[in-house]
Amino acid sequence: MQKKVLVIEDSRMAMNIVVKLIEKAGLEAVPAQSLTEAKHLFSHSIPEAFLCAIVDYSLPDAANGQAIDFCLDCVLPTIVVTGRMDYQTRSDVLSREVVDYIPKENAQTYDYLSRLLVRLERNKHIGVVVAGQDRASARHMLSLLKRHNFTTYEVTNAADTQQLLRENRNIKMVITGAEFDDQNSTALIANLRVDYAKERLAIISVCDNDNEMNSARYIKSGANDFLLKPFCHEEFLCRISQNIELIEHVEALTMMANTDFLTGLFNRRYFFDKLGPLVSNSPQAQALAVIDLDFFKQVNDTYGHDAGDGVLWKTSGLLKQHFSDAVIARFGGEEFCIFLPQTPPKLAFKRLENFRRELASTPMEIGAHSLSISTSIGLVTQLSADLGETISQADKLLYQAKSQGRNRIVSDIVLPAALSRVASC
Repeated sequence: MQKKVLVIEDSRMAMNIVVKLIEKAGLEAVPAQSLTEAKHLFSHSIPEAFLCAIVDYSLPDAANGQAIDFCLDCVLPTIVVTGRMDYQTRSDVLSREVVDYIPKENAQTYDYLSRLLVRLERNKHIGVVVAGQDRASARHMLSLLKRHNFTTYEVTNAADTQQLLRENRNIKMVITGAEFDDQNSTALIANLRVDYAKERLAIISVCDNDNEMNSARYIKSGANDFLLKPFCHEEFLCRISQNIELIEHVEALTMMANTDFLTGLFNRRYFFDKLGPLVSNSPQAQALAVIDLDFFKQVNDTYGHDAGDGVLWKTSGLLKQHFSDAVIARFGGEEFCIFLPQTPPKLAFKRLENFRRELASTPMEIGAHSLSISTSIGLVTQLSADLGETISQADKLLYQAKSQGRNRIVSDIVLPAALSRVASC
């Protein structure tokens, strides 16, 4: 369900800008030009449907932030946007438990608001560990992080920090202090860096302001960033967001480098990089299959490349349904490769046969056309320590499947005669 954002703003120009930003973020704006109107709209809505509220500090019927208090009382994460930039107003706003305070200063502040809206939804799936802080500092940091929808964890020693990271893949940041009882903070940072690169885990060290050498020590030990106490509410959250966004950008670039743009499956290069060690070191049953769509060139020649792309996209979706536990790659053109870990030979054959049958019996609706697609498969269950050799063997079996009439599986296992006949139907 599309999340809503309550907007309380009396300026038409500002309202129009904010509504467009909300819609750009894939959210639904619920606009109100006064506190009275906002109360009416919210009373006729489902509270859980709202992601947050964006509120002007000064309104005709709420001149001194009363609209902020209303939203906070309704347990709505609240972003304050205001043209008043004096120190008193800022202090008054930040004394409340708001998400953030954004002055109507220039275009960049609205760009920041746009990114903040996206972050509030994404942050629900991101974990942040607050480690080794004194109780007052930890409580303050956790409060700020929760306002931004982060999943938070608090620990007091290094061993628990490392355990949390092993158990929770959603953690992308650790905020360290100096109050560990089992290890100093620089040693913890260095140890974390052995297992987690800066592109995978951000570490921010919060330093006391009484030692100017602390920041350099933390950075040299592997921290991404540092903050000096006492820190500013806004600077803390900006540094958190920037470091999380950097990790997300690296993840996005890595995904682009490792996946096929059309199908979303892994590409050939990543398939070799990921599986080389697994294939050579695993003592467990495993299987590898090369899959090629039959007469695919005719689809492109007859119906055009858009139709061909549609067939590849739908085939990849079917592969994902049948082999959610496997590593699947598009090797190029109409050829795919599947690695099935911990899969005995006969089970591997059965699963591939189920896929082959469903693909052949399910017409693909591509535009105005209904196409029937079949596939030929080469299956190897006795894998070589060299992944390239295994794929070459699977290619030879695939060629046999093509030469025997297509729409069948040829494998290196001996099957009962009845099953062998079924596989070639």
